[in-house]
Amino acid sequence: MTGSRVVALGHYQPAKVLTNDDLAAMVDTSDEWITSRVGIRTRHVGGPDEPVDEMAAHAGGKALAAAGLRPAEVDLVLVATSTAIDRSPSMSARVAARLGMGSPAVMDINVVCSGFTHALATADHAIRAGAAERVLVIGADKMADIADWTDRSTCVLLGDGAGAAVVVAEPDGSGRPGIGPVLWGSVPEMGNAVRIEGTPPRFAQEGQSVYRWATTQLPPIARKVCEKAGVAPEELGAVVLHQANLRIIEPVARKIGAVNAVVARDVVDSGNTSAASIPMALSKLVERGEVQSGAPVLLFGFGGNLSYAGQVIRCP
Repeated sequence: MTGSRVVALGHYQPAKVLTNDDLAAMVDTSDEWITSRVGIRTRHVGGPDEPVDEMAAHAGGKALAAAGLRPAEVDLVLVATSTAIDRSPSMSARVAARLGMGSPAVMDINVVCSGFTHALATADHAIRAGAAERVLVIGADKMADIADWTDRSTCVLLGDGAGAAVVVAEPDGSGRPGIGPVLWGSVPEMGNAVRIEGTPPRFAQEGQSVYRWATTQLPPIARKVCEKAGVAPEELGAVVLHQANLRIIEPVARKIGAVNAVVARDVVDSGNTSAASIPMALSKLVERGEVQSGAPVLLFGFGGNLSYAGQVIRCP
């Protein structure tokens, strides 16, 4: 049998930074109101010349360079996004074209905020099935395009960016798997709690319902992810949750019991970047040297559709 592992990461954010004071000049809010409720201080916002596929290609190119791989060596490209405007060509096809790839399989995956962890599991499954050997997995979203800039309860949350991982085949006999088994699911009857609907599409959510679900229902699921991977929570080197809201991240991380782990808090500087949030936060932790190579890291995405997916990986 063949397993898989993440060998390199990369991330990209637009240069423009929107502060809480900037938002206070646009809607009835303040820095104190925002930080006390969601913990966000700044977010990056892309311009009209920075489409989703361009951000994704920047992050993917950095990850490939870090892995020492040529674009032509990639045989599958997966892009997790919910903010693609066009239906075809897909974001993954456009990324492949931007990076000058050969003839990879290309696929977009839309599971909103848990899109990256779903895509990472799909990459692992494709490798295990013998359908791919080298996969570029990207989470990229341009949330500014779907924000309602008149709604102070939601526009303060959102930011733009992309994060990428290179996943390669690895013999199962090499020790603990580089990517552990996924645990995924959803709560269909509560799917309307997070929405991107309408023409033009706009983001909306039932904030209190999402908060209660995330802080009460998700910690035991995240612990089961660790159990499936054969890793105790106290053995984790890092916990990278979907960067939705600091007031969700901190209690969920605490309830998981990862007492020795670095907890990603990129939401403070980047806001909620949906599918980009987990790979971007992990890439920054690795870039800063905050997680030791080979350490077990819990990745856990949750949000839109009230879906979730998580796995434990070995840090590249």
